[in-house]
Amino acid sequence: MNSIKQKSVFNFVKDLPNICSLLGLLSAVIGIYFAIQGNFPAAIIGVLWAVLFDWYDGIIARKLKGRTKIQGEFGAQLDSMIDIVSFGILPAIILLSYGSYNIWFLPGAFIIIASSAIRLTYFNVYGLIDSKTYKGFPLDNNVLILAFIFLFESLFEHSTFALIIYLALMVLSALNLSSIPTPKFAGKWVYALIIYVVTLTLFFSWILYNRI
Repeated sequence: MNSIKQKSVFNFVKDLPNICSLLGLLSAVIGIYFAIQGNFPAAIIGVLWAVLFDWYDGIIARKLKGRTKIQGEFGAQLDSMIDIVSFGILPAIILLSYGSYNIWFLPGAFIIIASSAIRLTYFNVYGLIDSKTYKGFPLDNNVLILAFIFLFESLFEHSTFALIIYLALMVLSALNLSSIPTPKFAGKWVYALIIYVVTLTLFFSWILYNRI
C-alpha cells in the first residue's frame, strides 16, 4: 500500500506564513493575559495586532512560490485554530472580565465562542460565496469593531459600558452566523488596516502611559 511520507511538525512551523500566524496567536495570548488582569487598553492592543498578523499570513502565503498543497492545507488549519483563540476566546474573556466575571456574562461568553466555532467550521467546509464575498460577517471584523467601541469607554459608567459591549458582541455573533453577503476586504485594504491598527495602538498606548 502506498503511503505519503509525513513531514516533521517543525517543517511546518518554520514556514513563514505559519510563523506569522503564530505571531498572531502570541498577540492574542498577550491580549488574554491583560484582559484577565482587567487591563483593557492592553488587551485591545493585543487583539488589534492579532488581526493584522491574521491578514498578513495569507498575504505572505500567496506571494511565496513553491509552497506545496500540504503546506497550504496545514497553514489553513493552523490559521483556523488560531482564529478561535483570537476572535472567539479573547473577546469572550474581555466580556467576562469587563463584567467582573458576573455569572450573567457567562452565556454571552459561550455564545461568542460557539458562534466563532460554528462560523469557522462552516467556512472551512463551504469557503467564500465567490472570490470577493463571505456569507455572514467575518470574525476578525468583530474585534475591529470592539476596539472602536472601546474608544468611547470613558464616556460611560463601567456598568453601562459593560452592557454596551455585551449587546454589541451578541449582535456581531448573530451577524457571524447570518447569511448576509459581506464583501471580503483584501488587496489595498491592508493599508487601511495598518493605519487603523497603528492609530488605535498609539491611542490605547497613550491611555496606558497616562495611567502610570
